[in-house]
Amino acid sequence: MDNTTINGNKKIDWASLLKNNIALIVMLILLIVSSTLSDVFFTSRNIFNLLRQLTPPTLVAMGMLFVILTGGIDLSVGSIAAMSSVFTSHFLVRYNNNLAVTVFLVLLIAAAFGAFTGYLVARRRLAPFVVTLAGMTIASGVAFIVSRGFPVRITNERLINFAVGNFAGVPYVVWLAIIVVVFFGIVQRFTVFGRFVQAIGSNETAVMLSGINAGFYKISVYVISAVMSATGGIVYASRVGLGSPALVAQAMELDAIAAVVIGGANLAGGRGTVINTLMGVLVLGMIGNIMRLLNVPDYPQQVLKGVIIIIAVLLQAGGKGRDISSSTV
Repeated sequence: MDNTTINGNKKIDWASLLKNNIALIVMLILLIVSSTLSDVFFTSRNIFNLLRQLTPPTLVAMGMLFVILTGGIDLSVGSIAAMSSVFTSHFLVRYNNNLAVTVFLVLLIAAAFGAFTGYLVARRRLAPFVVTLAGMTIASGVAFIVSRGFPVRITNERLINFAVGNFAGVPYVVWLAIIVVVFFGIVQRFTVFGRFVQAIGSNETAVMLSGINAGFYKISVYVISAVMSATGGIVYASRVGLGSPALVAQAMELDAIAAVVIGGANLAGGRGTVINTLMGVLVLGMIGNIMRLLNVPDYPQQVLKGVIIIIAVLLQAGGKGRDISSSTV
């Protein structure tokens, strides 16, 4: 649609407006459809259950967004989450249910894993797809080795209470997701780190010619992604009460990438926002939720998710040019 003139001088670029708000539009449509199809959807119990379930994907998607902003990709996030769940159960047993030590060690291992991945991408110039694909295999293998292929039950009451408890009527895990989203939103919009990360995805050569250490920022985003994945794995493990390489975080990397794409991020880097990524997570979550309420099997859910991803990408591609905001150094 052509630009429309308002009051004789102000124009609305409808194409850009549509392209930049695909996730919001899809989410609003899903809200209307879901509330129409099921009377249970808008009950407080269902909403809070949905938000609890979406906390791990939200954490992982935030890390994935920053990797994609640099023009990279991280296929290892699901396996890191699974590995972290296994290490959580393992360290709780080994260190007499000391939750603080356990969380610290799990996040430290994930950070080291992410730093090594980032080093191979940033310093050795290896393709992110190949490096993180190998990382996915390694992390999954480590999870099976440590657990010996069997799930380990988590009995730590503080961790379990974190999964089921609430503050001011809102679940603890949802508060965690809110804090993380706000934090990453501030980092992306108001900090030098956020601007440089986005600028690297837009034009890494220009960033390097400006005297900025692009390698440091690229390594950092993989560390962030790994730590967020580990946090998601810990939260997931607390919900199901298990540390398992097989049951935790299945296809989490695909959902994280899908959420970022639905949110309008450019896989080539340089474009994407925290709030739109959050809406992408909500879109995927609502699809699964309403179809479960309607007793629809899992396979049609996968088909619908794929269709929505394609539609979102097609609508975004229909815009004019490549909108890179806040990408100057």
